Amino acid sequence: MFTLNPRIPGITPALVKAVAEVCPSTLGHMTDFGFIKSLSSILPGQRFAGNAVTVRIPHMDSCAVHKVFDLVQPGDVVCIDMSGDTDRACWGELVSYMARASNIAGAIIDGCVTDLHALREIGVPLYARNVSPLTTRILGIEGAINVPVSIDGVTVNPGDLILADDDGIIVIPPEQVSGWAARALEAQHAEIKIKQRIDNGESLASISGAARFFEKEAHS
Repeated sequence: MFTLNPRIPGITPALVKAVAEVCPSTLGHMTDFGFIKSLSSILPGQRFAGNAVTVRIPHMDSCAVHKVFDLVQPGDVVCIDMSGDTDRACWGELVSYMARASNIAGAIIDGCVTDLHALREIGVPLYARNVSPLTTRILGIEGAINVPVSIDGVTVNPGDLILADDDGIIVIPPEQVSGWAARALEAQHAEIKIKQRIDNGESLASISGAARFFEKEAHS
């Protein structure tokens, strides 16, 4: 059975611009939810943010991976749930070439990729579990596009914000993006002042407040 739902524009270009400087690790100081931690960047040094377009495939059949590029818009992030298959690669040179032509922001794949040298040359930012020479095929078994999927145990809904850099990935529902972005940017700007205080000779423990716990222990 094949499911093809419309693209959900949960994240507008304005929202993407608002989170352009936000680091997932900054949000890691504020929440424990939404983090995809077990996937690795295939092209280190990349970062991206965009609207989630989701794909679910039954391990061997990658028809839906090919079809999704008929729906994506520039700046989207393709999110692929391989139904627990960690051995096969559903993404290789031709898929990456199509992804670049579609001008997507990147892709996160809860499975493997292949054609590593070509993927690096093409340059589409990718996160995956591993690299494998064993691949999926076009079999016509089933597939689903723009349905809720599970990536590394995190539910990704179509239209969610995907924010990724070398530290990892966070998934944020659209209605929460503005609030989290404002808090994260405030924290990141505060770090600039903290660095200035360190340059002026203050200790990190005194600035953060960690020192007071040791002072309390010394007086007990």
